[in-house]
Amino acid sequence: MGLKQIHIRVHGRVQGVFFRASAQREAKRLGLTGWVRNRKDTTVELVAEGEETGIKDLIAWAQTGPSAARVDKVDVRWRSFVGDFFDFRIVE
Repeated sequence: MGLKQIHIRVHGRVQGVFFRASAQREAKRLGLTGWVRNRKDTTVELVAEGEETGIKDLIAWAQTGPSAARVDKVDVRWRSFVGDFFDFRIVE
């Protein structure tokens, strides 16, 4: 399927519910690299890249997130693979 990159914004009750740590764990499990962070507007933002199948699995996971989260909406933008990341990190 090939290498891809996505940019995701997750809306809902997604801060203070271990969303970032759970996203990091899920991305690493899927073999993806990139980052996740909280935004001041209360959304969570992710950039991930890797095999398209793993990317699609991460998007599916983001639709619900961890058990304490309430995801209202997920915005996804597909991008070209860049290869700038070596792991998946939580950033501020």
